[in-house]
Amino acid sequence: MQTLDRIMSNPNICLGQPVIRGTRITLSVILKLLAAGKPVAEIISAYPELTPEDIYQALRYAAWAVSDQQLPMAV
Repeated sequence: MQTLDRIMSNPNICLGQPVIRGTRITLSVILKLLAAGKPVAEIISAYPELTPEDIYQALRYAAWAVSDQQLPMAV
């Protein structure tokens, strides 16, 4: 797995949710925007403190977080 050096979690920041280092922007905010179809450029425009690499690391973190979980899916 690639290093996730832009992501941190601190119980005193955003209740311990993973955030982009140096911000209070949670990974869940980024992932919800991506899931809604927002392009990376639009997310960066809304949150200029983010970089494309921040967004890609949020995706890598999400992929890692669910990689070993099996969820029941409707058939």
